[in-house]
Amino acid sequence: MMRDLYEFDKDDAFRFADVIGVEVFQKGKELHFKYCPYCHGGPHKDKDTFAINLDTGTWNCKRGSCGRKGNMIVLAQDFEAFSLGDVGIDDYYLKRNRYRKFIRRAITPKDAAIRYMESRGISEEITKKYEITVDKSNDDIIVFPFMDENDEMWFVKYRNTTFKKGETTGSKEWCEANRKPILFGMNHCNFENKTIVMTEGQIDSLSCAMAGIENAVSVPLGKNGFTWFPHCFNFISRFDELVVFGDYENGEISLLDGMKTRFRGTVKSVRPEDYRDCKDANEILQKYGAEAVRKCVENAEPIPVPRLKKFKDIQRMSLDDLDWMRTGISEIDKRCKFYFGELIILTGAAGDGKSTMASQWAAMAMDQGYPTMIYSGEMQSWSVKNWMVFQIAGKHNLNEYDGLTDEMYQKITDSEMCNRVFIYDPPDEEEDDNHTQEYLIETILTSIKQYGVRFIVIDNLMTVMDYDGTLELNDAQTVYTRKLAKIAQKHNVIILLIVHPRKSNSRTFSNDDIAGSSNIVNRAHKTIRYSRMTLGSGKSFVDLSGNAWDEETISDAPIRELTVMKDRLTGETITKGIPLYFERETKRISETQDFGWRFSWDKSDGWTDQSDLDEIPF
Repeated sequence: MMRDLYEFDKDDAFRFADVIGVEVFQKGKELHFKYCPYCHGGPHKDKDTFAINLDTGTWNCKRGSCGRKGNMIVLAQDFEAFSLGDVGIDDYYLKRNRYRKFIRRAITPKDAAIRYMESRGISEEITKKYEITVDKSNDDIIVFPFMDENDEMWFVKYRNTTFKKGETTGSKEWCEANRKPILFGMNHCNFENKTIVMTEGQIDSLSCAMAGIENAVSVPLGKNGFTWFPHCFNFISRFDELVVFGDYENGEISLLDGMKTRFRGTVKSVRPEDYRDCKDANEILQKYGAEAVRKCVENAEPIPVPRLKKFKDIQRMSLDDLDWMRTGISEIDKRCKFYFGELIILTGAAGDGKSTMASQWAAMAMDQGYPTMIYSGEMQSWSVKNWMVFQIAGKHNLNEYDGLTDEMYQKITDSEMCNRVFIYDPPDEEEDDNHTQEYLIETILTSIKQYGVRFIVIDNLMTVMDYDGTLELNDAQTVYTRKLAKIAQKHNVIILLIVHPRKSNSRTFSNDDIAGSSNIVNRAHKTIRYSRMTLGSGKSFVDLSGNAWDEETISDAPIRELTVMKDRLTGETITKGIPLYFERETKRISETQDFGWRFSWDKSDGWTDQSDLDEIPF
């Protein structure tokens, strides 16, 4: 929409919400935002603190530590993705502030100005072109006139060339009061060249001009003063590319942060290495010459977009170089390894043994030196330990017994069972258990930091979700699995998440049969099913490969199958199933009927005293 002076249109408020992707709702004459676009709700994620008045376009955030306020023009300045079109923003501010321009006369630089500029590497030709002179009453005061693209003078800046910090009274630089701040050098810009170069100081922009660089401008009021922007909005909007050539100090380039949110087009910056040992363009000119200044601009690179990497900057990785954990199942370890950094979904019908498979993998992780954490929403911590200790000990460490009350194991001291496995202890009923999702996430992160946990079992998703009713169940599952996937990737750990399947009478099984939100599978890196064999006619087992185990061979039949329905890293699937056997006495699962393997801490003469171990495994 073409307008000489911006007039608020409530559609602009709704369009701003669409551009920044924030949920909104209208209440009376106000458009309320779920989160403030500036503070995003702060550390506590406060909601509905930001609103735009649909009559006036004014807005504010009610969070005390934020308190931002303004109008639609301010939003257009601060959010580069949002624009008000070809709006006369400069006219808006002119009408409000009633700036007066200077009477334009040609300025003839005095000799004192020419000599000083030559001492800074700026030629007489450039000094005359930009009409740099000295104050009429003091040759030590350099005068910089600021003309706009129409060659009208709106602003004047002065610089004391003899100023020494701590020795000289007064200021180093100052400007005429109540004048419109604009960019220095606007009247020498070529609009056919769609690149503009911006420096912090006027002598720096003149140094660029000395290097033959077109469209070099400088800001009027230093790196933190952006009052010039509304007056130059239409001017800089005529360029497609901005090169920021600010002062380089303490590892940062001035003006860059301020301009990357204001300029509509591509923002580039001079590379830090091209400053060499210098602070700004003029110092580079004096030390290394015009060619070095020109190279700074030519080599300028677009500022990085957060979370985007250039293809060439990404280091190639072979799956063989990634850290992975042995599962004890050869087909999995060969084709679909458990890589650290993965969220792995384990599913299967109730009673098929998902928890047993998970606890055995936890024992395998400990055996390989990876501290492990287990959350069970269905068993108490002592029950998890009692079940897992069968798998850890093995049948060779199991005493003969006639009943459940008889001693089952050779003596195991508590000190031997405390090092590498940690079991989440849920809150008591009288405690606040309405935030188990948050508690568990916090516990996982703390265990990674404090204990170096690498393998995490969450058994199961539904018991975690039961505690929170603030979201729809599928939405809550989506949010939670996304958090788990990010934790796995960021901290390079394996998270094994047990999820129930939907109820189905079909023998076939796919990712769609996992209960809950489809995003559970979408977020996971692997999806694995652990299930019983199908009972065929004549009470025989039929595995997923179609092999039948009749009554004569049923005692030798495997009674479980493991299938891999998704593996994001390798693209492999194992849909025919890996037949597995189960030993009831030890709760162990094996590809063969040999359940007598020994873990690394288990010596041939059974459990050893703690004094005989170099490192207690758990």
